Amino acid sequence: MNFSHLRVVQPLLAPAAILLAAALALAAGPALPPTLSGLKTLGPYLVLLLGTGMGLWFNRGRTFIALASLLAAFAGYSLALDFGAASFAARAVFTAAAVLVPLNFLLALAFPERGVSHHFNYRWLMLAVVEIVFVTWIASAGRSSLSGTIWQDLLDHWLFRSPPTPPLGRLLFVAAFVAAVVRAWPKDPAAETRPLDIGQAGALVAFFLACEWMATPGAFGAFMTAAGAILLVSLLQESHRLAFRDELTGLPSRRALEERLHGLGPVHAIAMLDVDHFKKFNDTHGHDIGDQVLRLVAARLAQVPGGGTAYRYGGEEFCILFPELGADAALAHAEKLRADIAAYQMAVRRPDRPTDAETGTRLRHLRSPEKTLSVTVSIGVAAPEDARASPAEVLIAADRALYRAKEAGRNRVSR
Repeated sequence: MNFSHLRVVQPLLAPAAILLAAALALAAGPALPPTLSGLKTLGPYLVLLLGTGMGLWFNRGRTFIALASLLAAFAGYSLALDFGAASFAARAVFTAAAVLVPLNFLLALAFPERGVSHHFNYRWLMLAVVEIVFVTWIASAGRSSLSGTIWQDLLDHWLFRSPPTPPLGRLLFVAAFVAAVVRAWPKDPAAETRPLDIGQAGALVAFFLACEWMATPGAFGAFMTAAGAILLVSLLQESHRLAFRDELTGLPSRRALEERLHGLGPVHAIAMLDVDHFKKFNDTHGHDIGDQVLRLVAARLAQVPGGGTAYRYGGEEFCILFPELGADAALAHAEKLRADIAAYQMAVRRPDRPTDAETGTRLRHLRSPEKTLSVTVSIGVAAPEDARASPAEVLIAADRALYRAKEAGRNRVSR
């Protein structure tokens, strides 16, 4: 499996592992002792409440809506079961949950991510209140003078007939799942998949399994817990990604570099790289084109050979760690990298270029060629001169070598 395949598969591992663990626990797990039996009910509440709180704390609107919907569905159905699993109230709440939860996912995916709170915008809160009141009204049909019996006939309609998942719920699940997959699918082959996007799709699958297997004892709670756990883990992964990954270039950030430096052994080399005349380039072509250039340079750095790892150090400056190489070997790789970047003609995106790669490729043959630019880089390479030299000292030495390369005329490698 090559690196590009690994980038596609890796984000799927956590949701798949959580779903597998829920299925195995349900199929083969021993019954809990009486003293721990309450975990079957409290477990989903704890995971969903924790996830909802973290979604609010991290200001992640889609994840908060998804977790709040799952929490309301589980709590509502658990309360309705007090009237009996075969009661109209339980059937009504289950049907409403199976329809409204994927609908809420779909609505959240249809809007851009703007966090949880908006200035004087309470649409999601209003929607939640309306849904809760509406489901309560339906579930009380025949038991309250405010609720008629029409809902009892409506639940027998083929669109709402359940269990398992009613046809309308399945249709909305498919629509929400497709929307989640489309949003999670990388628009650029070099782009990194966001864990929260994968988490939305994984949570939908877990919720669908909870609905389909709801007649199996413990299945509804197990897979609702799995849905909450998938979103909770994706929140943590996304937070880690934002902290240790540079958003513009997709390379590991300076914070990730600083942590990696502590783990380097006695044999290593460090290269500091700077895009030549980048300020003048920005002034001439604009910051949007400058950002594209940084992304394109980063894409070349991400493929550095010799076991090296590239990091965004700041501005137009990058750092490459060679954890198992000496100075001579790292110098050779740096020189090849410098030559490749200098010879690389970078096609700059047109302002009206479609974001869809397939459409852009098709239109490229019908339009005039996109503007091409080339840049050069200067690189400084250093390695420990003795066993007492720390990685931080080697980094400083590489930075000094970089300045020597720039003072010597740029577009060159120095040590």
